[in-house]
Amino acid sequence: MAGALKRFMPLFDRVLVEKAAAEVTTKGGIMIPEKALGKVLQGTVVAVGPGARSEKGEVIPLSVHVGDQVLLPEYGGTKVNLDDKDYFLFRDTDLLGKFS
Repeated sequence: MAGALKRFMPLFDRVLVEKAAAEVTTKGGIMIPEKALGKVLQGTVVAVGPGARSEKGEVIPLSVHVGDQVLLPEYGGTKVNLDDKDYFLFRDTDLLGKFS
């Protein structure tokens, strides 16, 4: 991991995700034009916060861990640029699913 990414830790129930690269060729080798590319809705968790707090003050653990492959919502997330690379911050509850 690079310097700024190592030092960045999301707060509360936030999850930092690196979106997967869009496929630019089909399985048959045909190049897909940029306008025809769909939205990337999959990513890898690169950092997680400690968790949200309940009304009693107890920490509620997150449902994902660093390295998990997750399904992202079509819209949302906060774009964060660390070490000249784009990442997105989501709440744990905003993530739609986890790939096993």
